[in-house]
Amino acid sequence: MAKAVTVKVTGRVQGVSFRWYAVQEARRLGVRGWVRNDPDGSVSGHLEGDDDAVDDMVDWCRRGPSYAAVRHVAVSGAQPTGTDGFDIRY
Repeated sequence: MAKAVTVKVTGRVQGVSFRWYAVQEARRLGVRGWVRNDPDGSVSGHLEGDDDAVDDMVDWCRRGPSYAAVRHVAVSGAQPTGTDGFDIRY
């Protein structure tokens, strides 16, 4: 059974390639789902996969890429969707 969570990342997370780096990290970890910019300046995502991989991806979201300044990451449980791969949503 896969673990699934949604994340909402706030701070300076748009305009710093957060989504691109998130895709690279998720693929490296074997996490599936998506990430997108939200109108309020935050980044949202759906992450699913093995427990440890999802936890590692959430930890990465708390840091983000080097130009990001993550202020807060809200994490909530979600239902796995069975999605294949990890991509950017627009």
